Amino acid sequence: MQNASSKPPFPTASLTGARENCLLLQKYVQKGMFRRTFNKKQLLLYAITDRTWLEDNSLYEAVEESLKGGVTCLQLREKKLDAGRFLEEAQQLNPLCRRYGVPFIVNDNVEIALKSDADGVHIGQSDGDIAGTRARIGHDKILGVSAATVREALEAERAGADYLGVGAVFPTSSKNDAENVSLSTLRDICNAVSVPVVAIGGITLDNVSLLTDSGICGIAIISAIYAQKDIQTAARRLRTEAKRCFGK
Repeated sequence: MQNASSKPPFPTASLTGARENCLLLQKYVQKGMFRRTFNKKQLLLYAITDRTWLEDNSLYEAVEESLKGGVTCLQLREKKLDAGRFLEEAQQLNPLCRRYGVPFIVNDNVEIALKSDADGVHIGQSDGDIAGTRARIGHDKILGVSAATVREALEAERAGADYLGVGAVFPTSSKNDAENVSLSTLRDICNAVSVPVVAIGGITLDNVSLLTDSGICGIAIISAIYAQKDIQTAARRLRTEAKRCFGK
């Protein structure tokens, strides 16, 4: 964790010191003086769920196959489920992700993220106030924000984003309202902010290498994983290629 002010005056080692240290640490966390350390390596292969291609498989089974293949971060994205089913799904997938040591992120819905004790939430530019979302989830959860311009990226960083999702970098059918972001703009965003950036939109095994040297630390994938017949193999190949391109 990072200290947002000066180093707290922890007592020196003693029999009561350990207990006092824990109480002090708890107080500082509650006051927001510590913030979750977010490892950008966890963004290398960021999978976003989509039940469009499930066929006979459950979402749980599809997600576990992707985790076995090497997904490093998982976002649960549900636009059509009612709140009850959405929460139930999040409560099922969260422990699965923890078993694989992978952060579990909920798309858009802060309430579901909090109720399911997700590791974080990802919001778009039209999904609410970024600073307000940060205040609501606290400083111990991950906040991801979508951005398509340098201005949006800088504003999101200032408002408390831990990472940015930037795209669509290639044409995509997964999100109809996605803005197109040129590779030049992607580089500009990466150079402008200090938080990690993940590219999203139309990324496949065949074009991922075009993003090399853009400054991103990972790729967000939907159909190139979950629309594949062999999800585990698709994820494994994408992780290998992502590590080659961005895993320095």
